[in-house]
Amino acid sequence: MAMNREKYDQENEVKDAGTGMYESTDENADSRPTDERRVSEDENQLEELERAKCLLEEKDRKCSEYFEKLQRAAAEFDNFKRRTSKEKEILYSEAVADTVASFLPVIDSIVRAVELCSGEKGSASVKEGIELVKRQFEEVMKNLGVEEIRSIGEEFNPELHNAVMHVEDDSYGQNEVIEEFQKGYRIKSRVIRHSMVKVAN
Repeated sequence: MAMNREKYDQENEVKDAGTGMYESTDENADSRPTDERRVSEDENQLEELERAKCLLEEKDRKCSEYFEKLQRAAAEFDNFKRRTSKEKEILYSEAVADTVASFLPVIDSIVRAVELCSGEKGSASVKEGIELVKRQFEEVMKNLGVEEIRSIGEEFNPELHNAVMHVEDDSYGQNEVIEEFQKGYRIKSRVIRHSMVKVAN
């Protein structure tokens, strides 16, 4: 009986080994690596979250700085526009005042010429007064940098002349200005008024 019992035990041991029925004595052996991986993953996620929070805070800080700079630039631009507008108004007023002051002597001469016309003095005095006014006008224009546009004898230039008549005449050159109906003026390269002219050929 002892042998049979021992044989029975050996056979059952072999069967259990074949079917994998033996159980490990350490129940936590398989679960320990999984728990460690889970903890490591959680730590990595926390680190990523902290980095993302830091990056977001840095971006918010930069956005605030840029917005403040934009506000300052907009305020400075508004101040610049207001300051420039005031300066332009002042410059315009000064330019008008200086121009009017330049023409005051001419106005005085016109007043004297009118007084001469109403007096008993002859037409020679009136002519002399008008010529004086003309000379004063020309002097004022010269001081302001204004010059007459040369026309008669010059070649027609549409940038300087306004042709209101055209004739065919072999005694004149091609596109030659032969008569001026109204003088033109310019200041440097800017035309104030074109000359009104007659052009030949």
